Amino acid sequence: MAYCPYCGTVVKEEEQYCIHCGKALPKDYAERTVPVRKRNRWWFLPIGTATVFVLLFIGLYVYSNYEKDRALSAYNEGVQLAKDGKFEQAKETFETALDKDKALRPAAQNAQFMDIALSIQEKLSSAKVLLEEQSFQSALSLLDEAEQQLKNYDGFLVDNLLNRILTLNSQIQTEELKYKLNQKPTIQELKILLWESETIQTEEAKELTNDIRDRIVDYTYTTANESMKAKQYLDAIEIVEEGLRYAPNNEKLDSLKTTIEKEKVAFETEQQQRIQQAMDAAEQEYERNKNNAVEVISIETAKDEYGDLVVNGVIKSVATVPIYSISVEYNLVDLDGEVVESNVVFTYPDTLYPDEEGKFEFTHYDIDKELLAEIVKVQWFLDSP
Repeated sequence: MAYCPYCGTVVKEEEQYCIHCGKALPKDYAERTVPVRKRNRWWFLPIGTATVFVLLFIGLYVYSNYEKDRALSAYNEGVQLAKDGKFEQAKETFETALDKDKALRPAAQNAQFMDIALSIQEKLSSAKVLLEEQSFQSALSLLDEAEQQLKNYDGFLVDNLLNRILTLNSQIQTEELKYKLNQKPTIQELKILLWESETIQTEEAKELTNDIRDRIVDYTYTTANESMKAKQYLDAIEIVEEGLRYAPNNEKLDSLKTTIEKEKVAFETEQQQRIQQAMDAAEQEYERNKNNAVEVISIETAKDEYGDLVVNGVIKSVATVPIYSISVEYNLVDLDGEVVESNVVFTYPDTLYPDEEGKFEFTHYDIDKELLAEIVKVQWFLDSP
């Protein structure tokens, strides 16, 4: 079969021109035997389709990466908002990040945690209101609930919220402590308040702790002195030791304990014999030390910050030998010179060496008016010559 070498149309042997394209046919018959392939007009369809799919894939990939970048940017913005305490805005930003990238799990988790953060923020605000209303326990209960909400979480935001909770907790406890101290607590209540104050880690609480401890020391000193004056030495020592549990190594109480113990020994081991030996001593120096060994430097009265009358003073040893167990007897008189009350107090330190000064102090909790103090006599002990 013969073909037009130009367009591939079937031709007859005797034809000189192609009936289709009109071109002259080769005279050599052999040149007409190979058909010319017709061009397929649909060859570009699969290639074009593939090209469209490739371009679409690339576009989707680029768009997906663009959306992921925007999601990550929104996520980082949400983290910063959360750090700044703007939890509502942070939640919306995390949700925006999640809309742009569903696979961004941290955004979903943080958006969920923002609800907890908002709840805790609301509890903190409510606790502050309760603090102003002096509803201390209700405020502390709210903070406990807030802390429980964070029990199964960690991270910088959790640490930040916990710090805010603990700070407000300490503030509430401190204010509650101040409130209780203004209610004139008993000595047993003061001991409990001392324990409570020591658990609060604030500078103000430390100052309150020192104040409570001083009040316990003053009460202990006064009560033990009363027992010692009544010659109830064991009770007095027990009172002092109890006070030292709350004020360890307190110089004032340690000195008082020493005084009580010496008084007890003197009382139990022939105190009268020692006094008689001192009285019988013939030496002039000993007599001067026995009868004129102390010089009163000062004695004054003043009200402390709680309205109680405090008597304090200073004496000086003019003896030539050590003196100890020095007691000062004084009267409290009003402006008319009438004696309202008498008292005996021991000085500290217990032993005074020549030219040393000793102090004495006593708080009258049952007296709330201004009185003057007048020394009746000062007594002390000497070692035998």
